[in-house]
Amino acid sequence: MVDFAERGSQKWLQIAVNDKPELLSAALRRSGALSDREDVAWKSPLRSARPPFAEFCDSRALAAAQIVGLRTPLKKFWPSRGPVWDAIGVTANGDPLFIEAKAHISEAASPATQAVAPASKELIQKSLIAARCHFARRSKCDWSRNFYQYSNRLAYQYFLRELNNVTSRLVFLYFLNDESLNQPATEEEWRGAIRLIHSVLGIPPDLKSHYIFETFVDVRSLV
Repeated sequence: MVDFAERGSQKWLQIAVNDKPELLSAALRRSGALSDREDVAWKSPLRSARPPFAEFCDSRALAAAQIVGLRTPLKKFWPSRGPVWDAIGVTANGDPLFIEAKAHISEAASPATQAVAPASKELIQKSLIAARCHFARRSKCDWSRNFYQYSNRLAYQYFLRELNNVTSRLVFLYFLNDESLNQPATEEEWRGAIRLIHSVLGIPPDLKSHYIFETFVDVRSLV
């Protein structure tokens, strides 16, 4: 038997996907990411993968989500070695579902883009500005610096739904009451952090109209 990760969101998501998918699906339904009775087939992180619990980015992530025939190729929107997705699934309706998971509020304060090559930095900046104009027309925030990980996930949702008409769903999954790093967070605390992120980036409080959802799972239900 392959062991799960030792701690943090990686551990809890591996447990949820592989051992308690019904619990995860129920949480996704409560948030609106799945409709009533709709389920999801998980493509990552799977215990049976080689290597176990593999996570995907770039073309491998698109392949895992069964996305083919893009009108706008990914390489024209984002350089290689882009976001690595914590989990990828396909809903019963065939919609790709991408998950970014966090277990501690400090994780949300991601650093600015680490891209070094000028061409990569230019492409990232161009795509982030396009996404920002879509989600937050009045915002002047530099999305490549402030909460960059959050903003580049939003950019991918823009790329898939708006540029390629892919019916993707993006989920920010927050684990509650993880005491492994002595930083347990309640749903109320997470929602406060989310409000701050949205305020800084200039985006509306609710992004469900863009098929972007906030889902909460108490780690005590996974033990």
